[in-house]
Amino acid sequence: MLPPELLRQIRRIEVRTRRTVNDLLAGQYESVFRGAGLAFDEVREYQPGDEVRTIDWNVTARTGHPYVKRYREEREQTVILAVDASASQAFGTTGRRKNEVAAELTALVAFSAMKNNDKVGVLLFTDRVEHFVPVAKGTAHALRLIRDVLCFTPRGRGTSIPAALAYLRRVTHRRAVVFLVSDFIGSDYARSLRTSARGHDLVAVRLVDPREQRLPRGTLVELEDAETGDRFTMDTGSAAYRAAYARAAETRAEQFEQLCRAAGVDTVEIRTDAPFADPLIRFFRRRARRLRR
Repeated sequence: MLPPELLRQIRRIEVRTRRTVNDLLAGQYESVFRGAGLAFDEVREYQPGDEVRTIDWNVTARTGHPYVKRYREEREQTVILAVDASASQAFGTTGRRKNEVAAELTALVAFSAMKNNDKVGVLLFTDRVEHFVPVAKGTAHALRLIRDVLCFTPRGRGTSIPAALAYLRRVTHRRAVVFLVSDFIGSDYARSLRTSARGHDLVAVRLVDPREQRLPRGTLVELEDAETGDRFTMDTGSAAYRAAYARAAETRAEQFEQLCRAAGVDTVEIRTDAPFADPLIRFFRRRARRLRR
């Protein structure tokens, strides 16, 4: 049994994200994620105007009359959220941790998929694959995904995006929409992004806390890396140090965008100090405009 406060938190996330899906995302999710392709529907007699390329020559030969194959668009999607569960995801300085934002994002995507009759699943990873929930439909399944992202206790502390994407390639046998949710602090995943983007519709969702971009003015501060345990001292009283820190954060963000652009991967940035749905809505609109061109 889950603690009452945790159940209330899951319920709050469900209510808030359902309202967002119904009020703001209606139609947008469906418009930017296309089905897996065309599925065979039927064979019928040739009619003037039909494409000659669609003639089924086997049936035509057996019947002595021309027949054509008919196809329908296969709308049902497979959606997977690959969520970073490493120790750095427990970080947050604005009242919300990054893993809480990831749970809200999971809810938003899961309920959007459910509204569109799509299947959705979750993969949680650290420096290894920790937990995988195969794709399914339904409200109970969506609530389980939220719970797992919010409550799962991982064994590892580090981050391996290549391990997560390699696992997905092994367990997914059809093209899927994959939301890769992480802070992307690291540099070992470029090749994995390129490879996965060739087989899936990959969207990189970058979680950011404002203290990872700017330091407040202060004094000497001793910090510990959540993933490695390394300790180091920051001179937050130095304007030059704070400026260098901000420049390094901007450089990381620019390199991340360049890497994803080269790999053909769409990106979304979600901050712990801002409404989590707004960046996703802007992404849907931006992508819809691009598809209409």
